[in-house]
Parts: sequence; structure tokens; C-alpha cells
Amino acid sequence: MNVTIEQLAPCKKLLRIEVDAQTVEATFESVTKDFQRMAALPGFRPGKAPRELILRRFEKEIEQEVKEKLINDSYRKALEEQKIDTIGSPDIEEIQFGRGQSFVYAATVETAPEFELPEYKGLPVRREIAFVTDDDVARALEMLRQKQATFQVVNRPAQAGDVLVVNYTGTCDGVAISQLLPEAKSLGEQKNFWIGTEPGDFLPGFAQQLFGAQAGEKRTVTIDFPPDFFAKELAGKKGVYEVDVLEVREKILPALDDAFAKSWGAENLDALKQGVRRDLENELKYKENRSVRTQLIRALLDRCHFDLPESPVAAETRNVVYDIVRENAQRGVPRDLIEQQKDQIYAAATRSARERVKLAFIIQKIAEKENIKVSEEEILRRVHAMATIYQIPTEKFIKDLRKRGGLIEIYDQIAMEKVLDFLQANARFEDVPAERRQT
Repeated sequence: MNVTIEQLAPCKKLLRIEVDAQTVEATFESVTKDFQRMAALPGFRPGKAPRELILRRFEKEIEQEVKEKLINDSYRKALEEQKIDTIGSPDIEEIQFGRGQSFVYAATVETAPEFELPEYKGLPVRREIAFVTDDDVARALEMLRQKQATFQVVNRPAQAGDVLVVNYTGTCDGVAISQLLPEAKSLGEQKNFWIGTEPGDFLPGFAQQLFGAQAGEKRTVTIDFPPDFFAKELAGKKGVYEVDVLEVREKILPALDDAFAKSWGAENLDALKQGVRRDLENELKYKENRSVRTQLIRALLDRCHFDLPESPVAAETRNVVYDIVRENAQRGVPRDLIEQQKDQIYAAATRSARERVKLAFIIQKIAEKENIKVSEEEILRRVHAMATIYQIPTEKFIKDLRKRGGLIEIYDQIAMEKVLDFLQANARFEDVPAERRQT
């Protein structure tokens, strides 16, 4: 076998592979015998049909199987001999094939990038040290009270903190907003709509213009849509809303006592406070760990410079685009707006995909150098935990994962975590006090 290599691009090679005529003939003979043994032709017992008849009857099938065998054997051997780390399947182009001559074909392959790892032990990390205070616990308890708030109808003008139940219709330049935005009709018309009176509830400035309103009252509310408003039909324009106030409701918060604590599964108020503090401490630890890992990842990406193969970047870009579009749709962003932003979405997805693919190659190389491995037991533990969360029998969950290549994803996730654990254990930390948020 003879192999010549042409570098087409930083991560793309053209392999010209020639298999000698003797090997070609031996493969023809082997495949022909297999067909002769298995073929069932009229008038002959299985395996007893004449060789010449088999060759005439199955000429194309025999040639195809010979090619496949020669390519499979020679391609794999060529990669091993030339120490080429490929990505995906090759594009094969037949150059020469026939009995009595060598078999020549070209294989265009994408290859893993070749690069040197930077010094990855002792990466600098800025770690913010924070503690849970009594004020933090008090704020968290207040949020729990807000979640159990009730809203009582009152016969008085609306004031800050109230909720109003309204009907409204909106226009812009004399045209109904529901007509301008048929996919976002709720922006132009709603019935029995609950709107809070705090800044940020619904459209900017809408609720504040309802202060002092009472049930049965009608009001006209004007809104200046900002220039960067998500709906371009309204951006930078003035909207006019006719509002019918149906009810004014006062927010009633539960008392902070043992009964309240029991409603959250705690024995008493002190136990609830202790549980809240533990949760806040765990949250701080999680945020600290996430910040550390984000810095480690950024340090690796900034220190490594190499070209990437096209196909994994393209595949990952498609995945990221799908995720972005799905998340926008779930948030209620109109489809036409998503379509308008497709160029920005694709550009952002490409940047993200390139970093993900680049990081995967870096992590893989560190794992190889440090002999960091993922055991089958670790994969099974993760799979079992995921199956429990999704309430799916483990065996069925594994079967579903195998169908879509999910086990490889889990392997990669665990490998990533183990390498980041290693980098974190060997990082150079600078501890600084965390900035306290203002209340």
C-alpha cells in the first residue's frame, strides 16, 4: 500500500491511497467465494452454483463489496501508519479500480488541530469571598412572604404596591396594536389583566399612570416606546391605551411566625431561618465555583491559538442556533422578530460554537496529558441520576441515549468536569472580599 498526503487546509488533508493489484485480486477471490457460498440460484443447491455464473449474476454487487473491503482495510491502516487523528467520515473519490490493476482512491478528511498546550497549572483566578449576613436572610424571608401574598379587593384609589385588574386596548398612530402585531396581540389588547403598580411591571410608565384610579374608572395611558423596543413596529413611537379599571386589589403578606414557617415545611421560625441561611450559603458556594470555572475556561481559551476543523464548528453552530431560537420562542418573542434577527443570532451562535469546540479540544488534550479518564461506573452513576430526575427507568433511558449518541455527551461532560476539577485544584487564587449589593 502506498499513501501520499496533501495538506488542503490547517485541519483538512487529502490522502491518496493505492492498494496493490495482488491485494485487489485476493479480495476479489475472497468476496466471490462468499457470494458463491451464500447465493441461491434457480436450478442449483446453495453454494453449488458455478463461479462464472455467480460473477455474471452478481458482478456489480461483488465489485461494490470489494471496494468497501479495500477502503475499510486500507483507510484504517493508512491512518494508523501516518498517525492521523481524523474527525468524522472521509469523502471518498474513486480514481482507479479493476481486476488486474491496483486500486487507487482519494480520501478527504478533517483532522483534529495540532497545537501545544500552554502552562495550565497555576492559572490565575480571582475568588470573591462572601458571607451570608442576617440582612441576606431577612431579604430571603421577605421573598418567601411575597410568594404567599394574597390580593384582597379594596374600595379605594390604587396606590403603590396594589394590583389592578383591567381591560385595555392600545393603538399606535391610530392603528390597533393587535393589528400591527398579530403574533403579540396581548401587547395591544387584554381582558381581566392583572397589572402591578411597581416600576417594571408591564410597559414602562404604564402602571404609574393608574395611581389613584378606582374600580369602574376609565383612563387613557400614553407610552413612549423606546427606540430599541423589541417590536420594531412600535420602536420609538407613542402608544395610546384605553384602560377600564375593573378592580383594585391590596397585597396582603402573611405574618412571619411559626405557622408561616410550617407552611414551608420547617418546624418553627428559627428552623426556617437556619434552613434559609444554609440555602444561601450553598448558593454562594455555587456562584463562587461557577465564577472560578468561568475564569479557568477563559484563561485556557485566551492562551491557546489554533485553527479549528469546519464540520464540528458547523454542527455546534446549528445546535446553538436551535437553542437560541427555542429560548426566544419560549419567552414569547414573535417569530417574525426572530427572523429579523437571524443574522445576529447566527453570528452570536458561530462565536459561541467556535469557543465550545476549541475548549473541547483543549480539555481532551489536558485529559490525555494528565491521564484523566472517565470510568464506565462514573457514566452509569450519572445516567442513573439523570434517569431518576426524569422519572424514566434506567434501562430505557440508556437505550434512548444510545440511539442519539447521548452517552458520548455524558462522557464528555464528566471529562470536562474532572479536568476543571484538576485545574481548580492547581489554580493560583487571589482572594478578595465580595462587593455587597446595596439595599
